[in-house]
Amino acid sequence: MNETIKLLQNRRSVREFTGEKIKNEDLELILKTAQRAASSVNGQQISLIVVRDKDKLKKISELSHNQKHIEECDAFIFVLADFYRSTYAANSVGKRNVGPKTADGVVVGAVDAGIMVNAIETAVNALGYGMTVIGAIRSSLKEFSEMLELPQYVIPIVGAALGVPKDRPLSRLKPRVPFDSFVFFDKYDAKKVEEGVEEHEKDMVAWRNENNTSQLPSYKEMIVRIYENPHNKLVEALKSQGFDVLDEIEEK
Repeated sequence: MNETIKLLQNRRSVREFTGEKIKNEDLELILKTAQRAASSVNGQQISLIVVRDKDKLKKISELSHNQKHIEECDAFIFVLADFYRSTYAANSVGKRNVGPKTADGVVVGAVDAGIMVNAIETAVNALGYGMTVIGAIRSSLKEFSEMLELPQYVIPIVGAALGVPKDRPLSRLKPRVPFDSFVFFDKYDAKKVEEGVEEHEKDMVAWRNENNTSQLPSYKEMIVRIYENPHNKLVEALKSQGFDVLDEIEEK
């Protein structure tokens, strides 16, 4: 199998680290590789902030629902939707940038952050390190914006905890929904999706039992835990950083 495909097909989230340091030159290579990720209109509206200080890692962990692996990782990367850069670019030629003021701009920032964190993870895994993506930073956007001294039009979207992975054999990679309920041709198949959910639920319970992780929620349990009620309150934090969710902006 092609080595790149093999790497991508065997990716998994790593939440147990040895405590060893990532080599500085490897971390720099990961970051420089990630910078080549695609961005909408090549606007490069993503910036990264790397934290390695142990006291700060502990605080990040606390603000992210006390996820122990954040405290134990060697480096934490904040992936920021950064419209400060493109706003400056527009203002420098006497024009405006309405990106952070629109719903489309907020979506662009989130999409580009997703592309970026995937590029980071691919580079991390290629060098033999481990990582897990941290979405819980969104529950403390205001606190993180203050901690990182972010200007207007910059907001943390997602984080990544990196380190040297502990060797933890699994019976198999964590299952995904059946392939034919994930990929469709020409049109969506709602029935296949429903059947896929039921099959996946059974498979997740089996995987959990195989790996002695009965404390982990099943697929349905996780969905209900996160989405039965509003999970994160983001509107106030977004607005405090200059982001809006509008479709129309007043003409100049």
